Amino acid sequence: MKRILMLFLALLVGCTKGGNSMNTENNVLNIGLQIGKNTDISTADPHNSIVLAGGCFWGTDEYMQRLPGVVRTFSAYANGEFLDPSYEEVCSVRTGHAEAVFVEYDPNVIDLEHLLEQFFLTINPLQKNRQGNDRGSQYRSGIYYLDETDLPIIEKAVQKVESEYGKKIETEVKPLANLSIAEEYHQDYLQKNPNGYCHVSFDTLPKEGDVLTNKKDNNPFFDYEKKDKETLKKELTPDQWKVTQESGTERPFTGEYDKFSDEGIYVDITTGQPLFSSDDKFDAGCGWPSFTKPIDDSVIEDKEDNSHGMIRTEVRSALGDAHLGHVFPDGPKDKGGLRYCINSASLRFIPKDKMEEEGYGYLLDK
Repeated sequence: MKRILMLFLALLVGCTKGGNSMNTENNVLNIGLQIGKNTDISTADPHNSIVLAGGCFWGTDEYMQRLPGVVRTFSAYANGEFLDPSYEEVCSVRTGHAEAVFVEYDPNVIDLEHLLEQFFLTINPLQKNRQGNDRGSQYRSGIYYLDETDLPIIEKAVQKVESEYGKKIETEVKPLANLSIAEEYHQDYLQKNPNGYCHVSFDTLPKEGDVLTNKKDNNPFFDYEKKDKETLKKELTPDQWKVTQESGTERPFTGEYDKFSDEGIYVDITTGQPLFSSDDKFDAGCGWPSFTKPIDDSVIEDKEDNSHGMIRTEVRSALGDAHLGHVFPDGPKDKGGLRYCINSASLRFIPKDKMEEEGYGYLLDK
C-alpha cells in the first residue's frame, strides 16, 4: 500500500533531517507553539481552530472541507521532533509526526462539539497507529488543540465516544506543539485525484438542515424555517432563485433596493432571517445595496470565492445558506471599513412600522 511505497522512497532520498528541516524564524501563535515555514495560521482565531489526525490526511482534509461552517483546511505534519519534514521522512516512522489537518471553522455554523462528533465518525478510535489499510505512528488518530479553553469540550467528546464503545480509546489529546504544512501535492489531494485511496466514508456527512452548533440555541435570529429546494423553487422568482441558489449576480443598478432608503430591516428572502438594518446601509455607488455590517455576526457566513479568476469573500446567510453577495474591505473607515455588497434579489424589506406586526419587534430596540 501507500506506506510501503513511501518507505521505499524514503530509502532512496534518505531519512535524515535535511538543512530545511528547522526554521529558526517561526511565527508563534501562542506560547510554545512552533510553526513551520509557509505555514500561515497567523489570521486564524485559536479558539475557532483545531488540528485533527485521522489516519491518512487526504480523506480527513476532504471530509472536513465538506462540513458546513469549515472556513479553511490544509494537510500538515503535527507534533513531531522537528519542523518542515518531508513526506518521506514522516513515512520513515522516525520523526514522531502525525499526518493531520488544520481546521478553521465558524462556530456560528459548526461548533467544536459537533465538529469533533463528525470527526469521530471518520475514524476507528480503538485502533492504535493505524487507520484503514495504513499502519504506522504517522497514521495515529489525535486531537491537537491551540487554545486550552477547548480542552473541556474535547474531553467531553472523548468521554462520550468511550461510553459508546465501553472502553478507553486510542485517540490522543494533546496541545499542538508544532505544525508544518505538507507538500503542495497533498493539498486537496482527493479533488485532484478523485480515485485516490481514502479510508474515510463520506456517508456520515451531515444532512441538509442539520443543526451543527449550540450557539443557535435560544438565539432569536435562528427562529426561522429553512425550506427545502422544492418549496423554494415554487416560491422564488427566477431571479431570486438564480441569485440565492445558483450564486448568480443581478446586473448593477437594476436591483429594487439599490437606491432605496426607507427605515427598516432586510431579511433573507428564503427564510425570513434578519440580515441587515437600514441604519447600516450606505450608497457605495457600485450598483448594489451596500451595508457596513450585518444585523448580527451570527446570521452571516463568509466563504472564499475563487470564481471568475478572482479571489473574493462570498457572503451567505447562515440559516438558509443562500448566496447574498460579497464583502469587500473598501467600506467607510469610520464604520469598520467593510462593504457588504448584496443582491437585492436575495432580500426582502420589512418597513419599520411593520416589524412588530411581522414578528420582528424584538429588533426595534437594537
